[in-house]
Amino acid sequence: KGVLSYKAICRFLWNTHRVIGIGVQQNPELGNLVYVMPGFLSVVGCRIIPQKVGPLGLQDGRILWAPVFEILCKYNGSTAFFLHGREEGADYVYPGLLKSVDTDCNVLFLQVEPRHQPDEIDKDVSQIWTEMPFIRLESDDREKLLDFVSSQVRDIVPQAANALLFPLSRNGEVDSEQDFAVLHERRLLLLLMYNRVDTDLDLRSSAVCRSLDGDHPNRSKGKTLFRFLKTGLKQLLRKSRSTTGDQEHLKLNEFLRPGDIVGLSLRAKTVDVHCYKVWPCMHESLSSLYKFPIQAPKASHEYAGLWGGTFGWPPSSDKPGKALFLIFISYENQEMIATKILEGTSYVAHPNGSAMFIVNIDKPSVGIFPWDTEEESNTTIDVKESFKGEGISDGYGFRYPGSKPGSLFVLENGLLVFLWEESREVLTLQRLDLGELLRRGERVNPLSPVSNFVYLTKKYTNVYSGNPDSRNPLFFPRYDSSVDHCSFHPLKFAPISHLVPRVSII
Repeated sequence: KGVLSYKAICRFLWNTHRVIGIGVQQNPELGNLVYVMPGFLSVVGCRIIPQKVGPLGLQDGRILWAPVFEILCKYNGSTAFFLHGREEGADYVYPGLLKSVDTDCNVLFLQVEPRHQPDEIDKDVSQIWTEMPFIRLESDDREKLLDFVSSQVRDIVPQAANALLFPLSRNGEVDSEQDFAVLHERRLLLLLMYNRVDTDLDLRSSAVCRSLDGDHPNRSKGKTLFRFLKTGLKQLLRKSRSTTGDQEHLKLNEFLRPGDIVGLSLRAKTVDVHCYKVWPCMHESLSSLYKFPIQAPKASHEYAGLWGGTFGWPPSSDKPGKALFLIFISYENQEMIATKILEGTSYVAHPNGSAMFIVNIDKPSVGIFPWDTEEESNTTIDVKESFKGEGISDGYGFRYPGSKPGSLFVLENGLLVFLWEESREVLTLQRLDLGELLRRGERVNPLSPVSNFVYLTKKYTNVYSGNPDSRNPLFFPRYDSSVDHCSFHPLKFAPISHLVPRVSII
């Protein structure tokens, strides 16, 4: 129903499958973990919310997540990109282009793209957008441009398109068919919002059109907003012009040209990234997500991959309130490295990229596992193998955590247990299927659009922390009522003539 042919689906999958995986950003150390997974004729990026383990534990419980972006398959197999965000108590989508996907891409960039030929607006958009060095702008210029463009291209999400983003984990065939029906209609709605004049789509359903027509905010406020942004960006332009002697950064008036049209874009690029152990060394002022290098389990590296768990034993007594840790295990030479990529506390205690423990797979541990039986099931605990190593401890605070000796026990039931020798603290882990957890998870509200892609701040606190008594505590940036917003046609991008003063050629 939704695509031209199987060839079109294959074209979409070939263009987008390299984006799938775990994306991280170091700033802050809490909340910047985005898992990109297959959806319904789409690829969906979901932020995993720092959270506590619920009363059902990880095996049967739900995980909290928020939508970040999605890439939809259009009728002919081409792509439509949407950034997600929330403003003024409503959910919005911010359309743009999937500009490029490199073969071995390892960084996802959210950027502003100028288009230099506004008279060709009816042509294929992907053919007339040009490469521009957005990342060479000053960080303040990048931030202001991203905020400006997102405010111009945004569209409120109709109620019918604000339900499922991907199929849920279902047992019944009837429920699954209902999910696919909802996802099909949602996709049609979003594609209509992306390009309302696409003649390739047979989307003339009156119900769909009514849903689209009834949910737009008041556009009459646009002139006020334009004047405000015009003044602010002209000041930015003058400041950029006054900067001299800086060859590294690009000036705003060099990046933008009179009469240009701008829009959002997602670029999946291959960048030379240095790593400490397996953790990328990241640029802290770019709206970028760094793909985590996935190691598939194999005979000699059977514990590689994503694990989740908490401090404490036994795992059967998962009490609400224990911080959820997501740990990525990789191998380097003879070492097994457990890198922390998410921590469900309100204030970070272990920096992202910290090795929660490192063990030598060539050195068996002589330590004895201190428990013989499971507390609830009363079954015998069998230890498969154990390794000597060391784990992160109190040390010298946040920046220089110390490590102390311990042992990693691999149990026959599949659990990994790291036990510190002196303190007798225990970190218990089980292997996770993040996609399956998200399919049965619970969706919460996203942040504002640009911050929703990657939350750049120097505060090492959980951006979703709020009232501890609330069911899903969230924190949202305070809305400034003095600056109003409006909605524009998704692909009628904002003309740069409002940003750059027009020039006269004599």
